[in-house]
Amino acid sequence: MSGDIEAIGAAVTAGLAGHAVEPRHGGGGAHAGARCLNCGTGLAGPHCHHCGQKADVHRSFGAIGHDLVHAIFHFEGKIWNTLPLLAWRPGDLTRRYIHGERARFISPLALFLFAVFLTYAVLAMVGSGGGVGEGIAKVAAEQTRANALKESFEQEVDRVDAALLRKDLPREEHQRLQDERAALQKSADYLGVARELSQAERDRGPPVLDDPRDQVMTSVEFLSRTRIDTGVAFIDHGMEKAIANPALVLYKLQANAYKFAWALIPLSLPFMWLLFPFSRRFHTYDHFVFVTYSISFMLLLFVVVRLLNLTILGDLAIFAAIFYVPFHMYRQLRDAYRSSRLGALVRTALLLFFSLYAVITFMLLLLALGVMG
Repeated sequence: MSGDIEAIGAAVTAGLAGHAVEPRHGGGGAHAGARCLNCGTGLAGPHCHHCGQKADVHRSFGAIGHDLVHAIFHFEGKIWNTLPLLAWRPGDLTRRYIHGERARFISPLALFLFAVFLTYAVLAMVGSGGGVGEGIAKVAAEQTRANALKESFEQEVDRVDAALLRKDLPREEHQRLQDERAALQKSADYLGVARELSQAERDRGPPVLDDPRDQVMTSVEFLSRTRIDTGVAFIDHGMEKAIANPALVLYKLQANAYKFAWALIPLSLPFMWLLFPFSRRFHTYDHFVFVTYSISFMLLLFVVVRLLNLTILGDLAIFAAIFYVPFHMYRQLRDAYRSSRLGALVRTALLLFFSLYAVITFMLLLLALGVMG
């Protein structure tokens, strides 16, 4: 229940965050002659031209709900102007925004913030789906428990071994400690406490399975029982902590993915430059708008597919999304940059590869933050 409340709160925060960075529409002169209640400037429309505050300030309880709904859905029309173009004509939306049509559309950054928060809210309520995420979390939790038991048993064994080294130990006490040590070893074997892999087992690697989900689980378990020795002290120390408590690392990965989602934008910008090297027609801002709108669409598409997965249309939605993603990239490249069909096709293929590379880099960054944090 608390998770659902946090998810709803995240969605509301998304709307407020987008509203905070989003410029408002102008309007007519119905308020001409009045003064702004915030700065005292004479009004010539529904908003103050000096500070931007609305002329109409409500103090009713119903205004709270109006402000909340307005912040999330932008009743002024921006959401309905932006989303259809983003879904079907993304290049047109990107080009028009770059060339100055700003008031009628949600800005790329505001839409990105909303998409990130909405994705987090949906995943918090319904999970990531497919069973892989939940399975990895279960394996990580079980391995954390096993490692904690192993450490506890090792401490007890060390205590018994230290006592056995005493030369003045009576024979009865010596026998009792030996029996206790054997019992500890039997308990460890019975509970399935994870042992460290031998060098031969590490060389062989995890077994190759037919089911990708089972393969992921087996690989996670294999890594959690493999000692890492890179020769770099802080890396080895971080990996030791990660192996000892993989559940905590998984939690940090999830939290950092939400906090550092913005890093996908700067990670993608160099690849956009590579698509148009040394071109003076396009600037970094143009690539920023393209990347931010594109990532926002992918996040929103993921949300839609995840929700459809709860229905009988889940498999069809996944199939359609797999084919629509490259088509969407092609349309955005062709219309935003006025590329030829062939040029857009080649750049789409490169962009798919670059996107995969950027996501892998992002995941490695999250992994490093989770291990070192």
